[in-house]
Amino acid sequence: MAIITSEYKDWIGDLKQRIRQSQIKAAVKVNTELLQLYWQLGGEIFERQQNAKWGDGFLKQLSADLMAEFPEMKGFSYANLRYIKQWYLFYNKKITFCQQLVGKIDAVKTKQLVSQSENENRAQVVPQLAETFFSVPWGHHILIMQRCKDMDKALFYIHKTVENNWSRSVLDWQIDSNLFEREGKAVSNFSLTLPKPQSDLAQQITKDPYIIDIMGVRQEMQERELETHLDKHISQYLLELGKGFTYYGHQIQLKVGDETFYIDQLFYHVRLHCYVVVELKATVFKPEHVGQLNFYVNAVNALMRTEGDNPTIGLLICKDKNDVVAEYTLQSVNSPIGVSSMKIYDQLTADYRSALPTTEEIEAEIRSMES
Repeated sequence: MAIITSEYKDWIGDLKQRIRQSQIKAAVKVNTELLQLYWQLGGEIFERQQNAKWGDGFLKQLSADLMAEFPEMKGFSYANLRYIKQWYLFYNKKITFCQQLVGKIDAVKTKQLVSQSENENRAQVVPQLAETFFSVPWGHHILIMQRCKDMDKALFYIHKTVENNWSRSVLDWQIDSNLFEREGKAVSNFSLTLPKPQSDLAQQITKDPYIIDIMGVRQEMQERELETHLDKHISQYLLELGKGFTYYGHQIQLKVGDETFYIDQLFYHVRLHCYVVVELKATVFKPEHVGQLNFYVNAVNALMRTEGDNPTIGLLICKDKNDVVAEYTLQSVNSPIGVSSMKIYDQLTADYRSALPTTEEIEAEIRSMES
């Protein structure tokens, strides 16, 4: 048992008062206020263990005192206090820096020491990381901290959670599928065919590989079978494609001259404000695949694109690809095209399937994409 000192009594008395204040504010901003309290608590636990040399034993005393004072709150167990300290130490330098920098900018704005344009530019440079960070539910934070040892990777999933309003099971699935390693990784010519920042955003919406679940369907399927399967499971497919994709349909008919052609899949991306033509190939990438997709992109631009639409983008998803061959093929193509591979699952383990989102969660995710 830790020795109770007067310094400890003074500190915990102040801490109890702040917790009460936090409970009042939590009626309006429950999660943000609680996480900010956790952040302060994590820092103070670390500092007092370092400076006062109270050791780990005092955490059990702290837990007992706080749970006795606030029995309705579940966040003061010994295990959770250890998570709070670990969470603070994991992000300390990054989050503290952003909080201080945002605070300095706000102070400068208040005192009007610099011009409005300079303030705006500085505010744009500073990422609102602290605001995003404290809006993620605590359970999500624990999951991310347990699964991501690299802080950049952890912050990626924090940002994506807020951007897409992911439930914990959807977040778990996205980490399982290595979204951090896959996002923006398609081989493309976007930087050569699109202006900035559209080219950067177009690259960001790609993945390599795409994870496609064909449970109950034979592995060696043809393109048309794959299209039909994905059309029947469009909610899951849209979740994999990412936020912003709106499904237009598959086997979309295009009449060019006296001939009729059919696009595998057509989407509209609401952030890029353009059509996205997706061609699925159940074979290894071949240069001629790009020629066919380039034709479809040009046809959509001529027949469907309106004045308010940006240039149509093509996305080729193959069973596998050689990156060098794909890069060489795209060098002479004028249309913006990306080439990715796919990873197909036809027999998922029980543990893996348990990480997949439920139908209700997928539907909620799709609604958030459309908002």
